[in-house]
Amino acid sequence: MKTILPSLMSKNQTELNQDFKKLIGIKTLHLDVIDGKFANNKTFQFPFKLKRTFQYNVHLMINHPEAWIQKHGHKVHTIIFHPETTKDPLKIINQVKQLKKKVGLALKPETKVKDIRPYLPLLDCLLILTVRPGFYGGQFLPSQIKKIKQVRSLNKKVKIIIDGGLNPKTIKAAKAADFFVSGSYTTKAEHPKIAIKNLLRALN
Repeated sequence: MKTILPSLMSKNQTELNQDFKKLIGIKTLHLDVIDGKFANNKTFQFPFKLKRTFQYNVHLMINHPEAWIQKHGHKVHTIIFHPETTKDPLKIINQVKQLKKKVGLALKPETKVKDIRPYLPLLDCLLILTVRPGFYGGQFLPSQIKKIKQVRSLNKKVKIIIDGGLNPKTIKAAKAADFFVSGSYTTKAEHPKIAIKNLLRALN
């Protein structure tokens, strides 16, 4: 079953609470955590409080994610990080598994599938960025869609997440994926649930 994951890029608790209010009734939310170094933006750089009514995936766009995972990992369901942010991706994969959480890697547009091939058998999911990382509303990069097929040829079990620039037109190119992260089209919409329905309709 295809799933749309609304993404949150909160700067403070007030903004986060407003998004929670808009997204009541949705099961899983996608948290984009950015440290200002890995990408040119800062999100979730405050002592955030999460509501227990949701399940959370987190996409860590931060250097040296071990400390974040140690401090906040118990609050979320799935932890996704970039292989470039650590000298030892295997160590972080094991750290997440020890917390009994699902683990994934994220691929920037310039990161190739072959670069993470040794880790694929250990992953629950793989996130493919179809925008440059950091902000809502980035331009959709159709060149990244070929990575879905590349991953499937190596590992049919890993769940594939497409993240960035999705709307009812662009999502059609990515329909071979399992999960779809949408921020500006869903979270920032006046009626997020209608936006999600529009995306699912486009997939079908």
